[in-house]
Amino acid sequence: MQLAVCGKTNTGKTTFFSAATLVDAEISNRVFTTIEPNKGVTYVRTKCPCKELGTKCSPQDSKCNDGIRLVPVKLIDIAGLVPGAHLGRGLGNQFLSDIMEASVLIHVVDIAGSTDSNGNAVSHGSHNPEEDIEFFKEEIDYWILGILKKAQLSKRMEHTHDDLANAIYKQLSGLGINLDNVEEAIGKTGITATSANVDMLKFIEILRELNKPIIIAANKIDIDISGNFEKFKNKGIKIIPCCAEAELALRRAAEKKLIKYLPGDSDFEIIENKTTTEGRQVVLDEKQKRAMEFIREKILKRFGSTGIQKIIDTAVFELLNMIVVYPVENENRYSDKKGNVLPNAFLMPRGSTALDLAFRVHEDIGKKFISAVDAKTGRSVSADYELKDGDIISIKAGR
Repeated sequence: MQLAVCGKTNTGKTTFFSAATLVDAEISNRVFTTIEPNKGVTYVRTKCPCKELGTKCSPQDSKCNDGIRLVPVKLIDIAGLVPGAHLGRGLGNQFLSDIMEASVLIHVVDIAGSTDSNGNAVSHGSHNPEEDIEFFKEEIDYWILGILKKAQLSKRMEHTHDDLANAIYKQLSGLGINLDNVEEAIGKTGITATSANVDMLKFIEILRELNKPIIIAANKIDIDISGNFEKFKNKGIKIIPCCAEAELALRRAAEKKLIKYLPGDSDFEIIENKTTTEGRQVVLDEKQKRAMEFIREKILKRFGSTGIQKIIDTAVFELLNMIVVYPVENENRYSDKKGNVLPNAFLMPRGSTALDLAFRVHEDIGKKFISAVDAKTGRSVSADYELKDGDIISIKAGR
């Protein structure tokens, strides 16, 4: 599973990526700063069972901070998109190919309207960000349409004897498109191999929504003088306000132990008189304190957070409908064979079963599955037991 940070150039995409991962990617207001995709790891935030169980956990594949579990997720920062990308303008073909690696597209939009269609800086409020939202989807759709037109589906079906769904699937499978989604989109549109472009575009739109859901990151919310965010929210668009610069400042200050802050928190605490191992005192100077207070007053108190963590969590838990499950070997101690308590936190699709978890742990364990135990209740569960968010499961397998 991978999330992609994308959108037109100069909207704060790479700042968003750096804020979410703390990877030092190049950030500037130049068009096409990002050429090769930046890759890193971010985290979804969820409640760790350790508090409920009254135990101290020892995570091996994730992190736990005072009962908050941070589970890693891959994140990629894609090169900027410009109108006409599907025709090869700018870095279009590379961009469109790169985004197909992702399960969810985080579309970073300059909600303040301070960059034009090509990513050039303009005065706040002079550009309508709704144009960016629409052209982003259209560029993806027209690119996929071009791929299908080149495929000459009718001739391909005659040659391979595939039905329409399989012919389309084989053409698009390299883009991460799955057959079930293709069949569902065909069922909703009734297209044929010779359908007009307008009908094919409707099919592609539905297919994209099923396979590459988009969440809008309304960046630069602190300078949205035109009230664009409220306009979009009232239209029912899936959009979350954020300030990537504020999150990056908080994350870097926390990394230096200048403040106490966890991504997604609604506030932070300034650490006074921090002393390093070398005996030096490291504290925020007055200018830095004023910057922190600005973030607190103008962003955290107004919106509840910087929005970055909320976007990541929404992408994984709502759009992808994932849950977190904790596999253990010893159901009485909630541990692995080395004694690590709640060592692993697995992201699993909602609806997964105990048998699915067994295969996720190891293929051999899945093949030799006998039963499983719900460690919270001590009850045995069957292979088709549907996992719940926060479950702690011990798998029993044969030799």
